[in-house]
Amino acid sequence: MSLEACAEILRRGDPDRFLAAMSAPVAARARLLPLYAFNVEVARAPWVTEEPLIAEMRLQWWLDVLDEIAEGRPVRSHEVATELAGVLDAEAARALVPLVEARRWDAYREPFADAAAFEAHLAAGAGALMRASARVLGAKDGTAALSDLGFAMGLAGWFRAVPELVARGRQPLPDDRPEAVAELARSGLVRLASARREGVPAQAVPAARAAWRTRAILSRAAAEPGRVLEGGLEDAEIARRAGLLWRALAGRW
Repeated sequence: MSLEACAEILRRGDPDRFLAAMSAPVAARARLLPLYAFNVEVARAPWVTEEPLIAEMRLQWWLDVLDEIAEGRPVRSHEVATELAGVLDAEAARALVPLVEARRWDAYREPFADAAAFEAHLAAGAGALMRASARVLGAKDGTAALSDLGFAMGLAGWFRAVPELVARGRQPLPDDRPEAVAELARSGLVRLASARREGVPAQAVPAARAAWRTRAILSRAAAEPGRVLEGGLEDAEIARRAGLLWRALAGRW
């Protein structure tokens, strides 16, 4: 039942990754679902309270889970933590620590210090998750391509979240001038193109497929940066699903 619980958490909390995971072969799906559900749980931990200290405690709980996995100790009973322990090795567990720590930004209202701090935040979050996703599927190389792909995907997802983050009192962009947003989007497209040139390991394709919407979103942001602050980067539902279906049938990402 825990795997089904992970699937439901993912379906509600991250529909895109849910669809991508469900497009994967059954064996790969069983390894991706706990990892993606973990990401959902960590991502929402800072938002269930207005108290930064409580948010820190919730994030520490997940850091403790990763410590238990990394050290080979019994993992606390939890529908996601239990399944996660079955797919992560010690190295992968330690590599996910920055992902949890990056979520501390969500608990506070300070802006990013500069563009470098913003990019480091994306690398620690989406970049680490992409590399971990590939690792649980058995991929041991392709780190540079996976990091670039994770960054680009993370940037696309961040752009989509900007209006809500602003509504919640956050300052999500280091520079929200249209020309700066467009340049940031172009930098994401460069990273995505680099990942495609280098290629990801064959085992990692189901994980890479989670980025199937990235190019379209970043291209819109580059062409019409005002849509980042205003919203409006989303595809039509039929186009969104059709793009994933085509990639799944072709065995591509």
